[in-house]
Amino acid sequence: MQVQAISTQPIAGQRPGTSGLRAKVKVFQQPHYLANFVQSVFDVIGDISGQTLVLGGDGRYFNREAIQIIIKMAAANGFAKVLVGQAGILSTPAASCVIRKYDAFGGLILSASHNPAGPDEDFGIKYNISNGGPAPEQVTEAMFKRTSEITAYNIVEADDVNLDEIGQFNMGDMQVQVIDAVADYAALMQDIFDFDAIRGLLEQDFSFTFDAMHAVTGPYAKVILEDMLGAPKGTVMNGEPKDDFGGGHPDPNLTYAHELVDILYGDDAPDFGAASDGDGDRNMILGNHFFVTPSDSLAVMAANATLVPAYKDGIAGVARSMPTSGAADRVAEALGINCFETPTGWKFFGNLMDAGKVTLCGEESFGTGSDHVREKDGLWAVLFWLNILAVRQESVEGVLADHWAKFGRNFYSRHDYEAVDSAAATQVLQNVRDQFDSLKGQTLAGRVVQMCDDFAYTDPIDGSVSTNQGVRVLFEDGSRIIFRLSGTGTSGATIRIYLESYEADVSQHGLDAQVALAGMIDAANQISKLPELTGRDKPTVIT
Repeated sequence: MQVQAISTQPIAGQRPGTSGLRAKVKVFQQPHYLANFVQSVFDVIGDISGQTLVLGGDGRYFNREAIQIIIKMAAANGFAKVLVGQAGILSTPAASCVIRKYDAFGGLILSASHNPAGPDEDFGIKYNISNGGPAPEQVTEAMFKRTSEITAYNIVEADDVNLDEIGQFNMGDMQVQVIDAVADYAALMQDIFDFDAIRGLLEQDFSFTFDAMHAVTGPYAKVILEDMLGAPKGTVMNGEPKDDFGGGHPDPNLTYAHELVDILYGDDAPDFGAASDGDGDRNMILGNHFFVTPSDSLAVMAANATLVPAYKDGIAGVARSMPTSGAADRVAEALGINCFETPTGWKFFGNLMDAGKVTLCGEESFGTGSDHVREKDGLWAVLFWLNILAVRQESVEGVLADHWAKFGRNFYSRHDYEAVDSAAATQVLQNVRDQFDSLKGQTLAGRVVQMCDDFAYTDPIDGSVSTNQGVRVLFEDGSRIIFRLSGTGTSGATIRIYLESYEADVSQHGLDAQVALAGMIDAANQISKLPELTGRDKPTVIT
């Protein structure tokens, strides 16, 4: 089988972000765009001859075509084997599971996570290393540098692989193995959780709805929740993956998962509701007329971890992204374990997990996970909650009320302003930076500003330093206002404002978060001048 060296030239802007390279489908369909990036990855990740590559994606538009290109390039570049999910499907946590289980060299995951899909929407690709986690910054920077130098890429001439048929195929000297996309992941979940206890819960007068949002977790949820755990057929709604996610925005939050929210806040609402996103790594947890913030979800998991068989002997520690609320910190303090504060981006948790420093990790952006893989994991989080409810025999709201009574409540909210003019978004953050000195000691929203900074992180394992990770206004009582620009969008910029206020008084715990944080919201707008600069009088999304 002949290897072709296709002449090319660098394409500007192929810098991977916190979740890989993302762009519109039409950009990825441009001649050489995908191949340039894939070859750049292969060129910098080390000696790949004789190694195994894991490959799959969330099923979005262009997923199948991209997989065929990558398989042929893998063969041309010397891989011995490619493990690819049936139909080209692998959720992000399942891909991490497969990389780890089969000692693969690494994996390419095709996803733009929670971003919309379709011919005019988004596509993405990222490389995960041998521990199953996202490539660290020094590797992604090497990839980007290589994209600016590339002059050719290697690919073989071959027929496409039948991605729908499980089995082994040869492409020259390389073996392509199409694997069951669900089986390995489902087996891992069965090893972690008390399936008998969850099955018993579902046999009671307990109602449950899971929204797969026409994204990748549909097949996983149907097998695990309905087939293995015995949830009634139909428990999984929107369970058929579609290449445009059914025209929806597969982000499991109160705005975009509105169909599920309407059910959980409607008449005869079920006891429990959950959703996952485009590539299966995010989750939303709901009770009957009750929403669990991701920050609180991480804290509850940490406080109840010993109820889950895999964590019955306790957890080594917990880590959270800097914008995530301090609720988990209070649990860690009570348990006598470490709590690490990292920049946003799951790759920052990898070193801590590999070193045995932490067991549970979480981000406020609806991502939680543990050291079972090296990605956040939406369905794992849902099973964790079901395990807690099965053992405690309480409602979701009851679990949270008890938690707040014990640890206090961190009122918390994130306000997203999406598709903002990039220059205006940059100026919003700069306005706050310019006031770092003058804000100290001022009173805002009835609180005294203790300090302001631009968050920087020194990795305690490898000593690497990450700077400019978020603009923080920190108050003497522990309250916080944080401003960040998100790297997950493909149009304009997304400004995220995080607001947090701690309340120990149980009598105040029932307040709506937006009411409790009203003064903080006004203060954030005042010091950043966001409304004037962006022309926005309200966020696109509030979570």
